[in-house]
Amino acid sequence: MNAPLFPEVLIRANDDAQSPLPLETDGVARWVWESRFGPMLIEVQGRQVFVNGSPVEPMGQ
Repeated sequence: MNAPLFPEVLIRANDDAQSPLPLETDGVARWVWESRFGPMLIEVQGRQVFVNGSPVEPMGQ
């Protein structure tokens, strides 16, 4: 991937009634990735990675 790295920022429409997503939680790093297929939530807890709540298995191990 060659996408630029930006600080953690959550951007939504101004009329969105959803409460803000806390991107900082003890022991969990979160990023919201806007792709052409829609937004994805990436979470890292220790050595485990989740995308949209589903665990990601490492390749080649």
